Amino acid sequence: MRAVSLVAAAIVAVAALVFCADGPAVAGGSGGGQCTVDIGGQWVTVQCSYGNGSGGTPGGGGGGGGKVNTSCTFTPLTEAQAKNLGLAWPPPKGTSWALMDCLGGKAGPGPQAVLINNATGAPRITPQQLLQQALSELQVPTLRPDTAPPRGKDGLVGLAEWFWVPGGDWHAHSVTVSAGPVWATAIAAPVGLSFEPGGGLPAVDCRGPGTAYQSAKPASEQHSACSYIYDQSSVGQPGNAYQASVVITWRVSWTGSGGTGGVLNGGLPVPFSFALPVAQGEALVSNP
Repeated sequence: MRAVSLVAAAIVAVAALVFCADGPAVAGGSGGGQCTVDIGGQWVTVQCSYGNGSGGTPGGGGGGGGKVNTSCTFTPLTEAQAKNLGLAWPPPKGTSWALMDCLGGKAGPGPQAVLINNATGAPRITPQQLLQQALSELQVPTLRPDTAPPRGKDGLVGLAEWFWVPGGDWHAHSVTVSAGPVWATAIAAPVGLSFEPGGGLPAVDCRGPGTAYQSAKPASEQHSACSYIYDQSSVGQPGNAYQASVVITWRVSWTGSGGTGGVLNGGLPVPFSFALPVAQGEALVSNP
């Protein structure tokens, strides 16, 4: 059994509820690998980074990504331990005190003291409270797009610049945290892609991940809504290159036990930026 004295300073009684906003929230911004979402007036940080995400829920809301499921564990508290933590003793009739640990060895605020129903074993905790832990573990990846011509090679004035996200990367990511029969899942799903050409030029929006360019096929037989044609070279731009970005918009939502859930942020932008030199010339090549 874990020594209570080692974690007492990190233990707090679960009290504050986090309620989901009725409609889509507004992104608080992004930077340093982190994005923020507004859930009912409280800003929660979501990790935006490279690497694998997660997906799936007990209710099936993950949408095809790899799954991360965290099950909370419970350690009963003795009378002496509960009083040492400042908990009411005796606990309400039909319940007992326990330490609930949802971290699974990961860094975080530490276990929480919760009441357990002696008959059912269910903790007195809400899906909204578990949502906080799920959001802290959720990683929204910065998807690396492919382009034609490939990144690192000059584009040409008058030649369509294609951009797309590989189909295997275009899926939902989610984290599920369960405490007995109570659970909550935070889900991030890609819902839109846009290309920001840089140089103050207007962005191009398209649905889905875009269309991959196939170098083995003639250009005349290929079409994509996710492309951009520069009409001026990048000479005079910073570094003589357009500072372009492919921006993926994510829909952050949640589901939970008892029919709970909702949209946390309907439009969380996560950009991938790169320098794009564009040379002056006629678009006479057959393949980007």
